[in-house]
Amino acid sequence: MITVVLLGKLADLGGAPTLWVELTGSGPLDWAGLKAALPEALAAEAEDPRIRVAVNGALVADKIALQAGDGDEIALLPPVSGG
Repeated sequence: MITVVLLGKLADLGGAPTLWVELTGSGPLDWAGLKAALPEALAAEAEDPRIRVAVNGALVADKIALQAGDGDEIALLPPVSGG
């Protein structure tokens, strides 16, 4: 099981601040697998290049390189606004 933490407006799109994704198959969860497991509106928003991804607290440089295994935590981070 992988925990997906959603921050800001992403939590609204996901319907909760935390979602859980069941691993299917023998390999790690990749970006395409994560998007397929997310609610449609959230998956579409996650394509925004400003949305960052972290696995176990470490930012992933490229979403396409995402690899997460059982027990990992993925955080989807919206752009930060402020001044």
